[in-house]
Amino acid sequence: MSAAAPAPQRRTSTLRRRLRTVIIASGAALAVVVLGTVLVLVRLVDRQEAVTETYFTAITQADGAFIQLIDAETAVRGFALTGDPVTLEPYERAAADDLSFRTLAQREAEGDDEQLASAAKAAADAGRRWHEEFATPVIDQVRTGGVSAVTTEEIEDGRVIFDDARAAAQDYIDLLRDRRDDAVAELGAWTYVAAGTVALLVLAAIALGVALWVTLRRWILEPLDSLAADARAVSSGDLQHAVATVGPGEIAALAGDVERMRVALVDQVQVLEASRAEIALAHELLTEQAEELRRSNRDLEQFAYVASHDLQEPLRKIASFTQLLQKRYGGQMDERADQYIAFAVDGAKRMQRLIQDLLGFSRVGRVGGEVSDVDLASALTESLVNLSESVEESGAVVTHDELPVVRGEHPLLVQLFQNLVGNAIKFRDPSRPPTVHLSARRVADSWELECRDNGIGIDQQYAERVFVIFQRLHAKDIYEGTGIGLSLCKKIVEFHGGRIWIEQPDGEGTSIHWTLPAAAD
Repeated sequence: MSAAAPAPQRRTSTLRRRLRTVIIASGAALAVVVLGTVLVLVRLVDRQEAVTETYFTAITQADGAFIQLIDAETAVRGFALTGDPVTLEPYERAAADDLSFRTLAQREAEGDDEQLASAAKAAADAGRRWHEEFATPVIDQVRTGGVSAVTTEEIEDGRVIFDDARAAAQDYIDLLRDRRDDAVAELGAWTYVAAGTVALLVLAAIALGVALWVTLRRWILEPLDSLAADARAVSSGDLQHAVATVGPGEIAALAGDVERMRVALVDQVQVLEASRAEIALAHELLTEQAEELRRSNRDLEQFAYVASHDLQEPLRKIASFTQLLQKRYGGQMDERADQYIAFAVDGAKRMQRLIQDLLGFSRVGRVGGEVSDVDLASALTESLVNLSESVEESGAVVTHDELPVVRGEHPLLVQLFQNLVGNAIKFRDPSRPPTVHLSARRVADSWELECRDNGIGIDQQYAERVFVIFQRLHAKDIYEGTGIGLSLCKKIVEFHGGRIWIEQPDGEGTSIHWTLPAAAD
């Protein structure tokens, strides 16, 4: 069995290390794919912004500047031919408008495309050259000398300069359109790349999910299923079914723990089976002893029957004839004969009391009575009626606190009070009249009662001995009795599920305590 246990120190970290490796690798792969997707999307947005914002705005502004340049050239030529200032309005608007090639050249110079910056600067320089070398001088000549002041050769030279400016502007615009076309091509390419990246991201997520599922199933679910199957086999009663140590790390350690638990359970079951065999043997012995006790009880009942009938009858005859002998021949013989007859009469009487007390002791718990709610105050009153002669003769004073109602047999509880109060009166101190007081207090589900007297008391060393049958602390010629009184009280109390004991009182006398079950509220 011990061979099935795993080596926890060697294998405990395996599952953690494997899961950490798989998670890190999966996270790294997913991070790479996500990062690539982010870069592609950033590039795609950049190209889209370049097409829809940067180049669109630049081409629109360049076309506007080119149209303004054409309008300005047309206005200057018309002013040179007509001399009408109205024709110069397009030229003046173009000169006042910031959307000129000079402005575009300044913007392109701030960018990182040197070719565009160079083309924009060339267009701006060509436009400035046409403005300075032709437009401004011609306008000044016409304003000072009229239309005749400008010659055909000057107009032709201006046309050549303007063609150079128009060609430079057109080159810049064509270059912008080429850049836009390149950006559109890149936008299309990045769009395909983005679609592929998203598809790759989806595939990577699916692949990672499948890989994680396979990993979890192989490393966790399958070992746990195997462990669960073994545990079910053991729990169904097959304790000899070994639990296989499968799986990595903690699962293998768990399987080893379950296997060790199974081995311990097998050992405990074997111990229990041995204990069961011992219990069965003890049960057989107890059954035999119970049968023996039943036979003994039958013998005791037979003895009680014989004692109550067969023994008492000849004993009564002996007592009767010895008393008759004492009555008829007393004083007619010598003193020793009278003493012998007195001994015989006293012995017969004590034998009768002893047999009666033994019969009463044996009947407690054997002769079933009715269990009911018993008012202890009424039981005490009844016992005092039975003791009225002793109470009156001794001058005893019997008092009691409020006494409860308990569960028990009424006749036995009357006999209990009768014995306790009778003992208190019998063992009184000759120097003072006897007083007896009974009290009760509630303790959990029981009542604790006390019988306190002012008699001669009982030494604490004899507190247990007085409850043993036939045990006497005084000679029979000093205090009469058979020595059964307190043992009978103990048997009655224990029959009711209580206990009885003696406590040392603060002053003189005896304090006897006992418990009885309380009646239901």
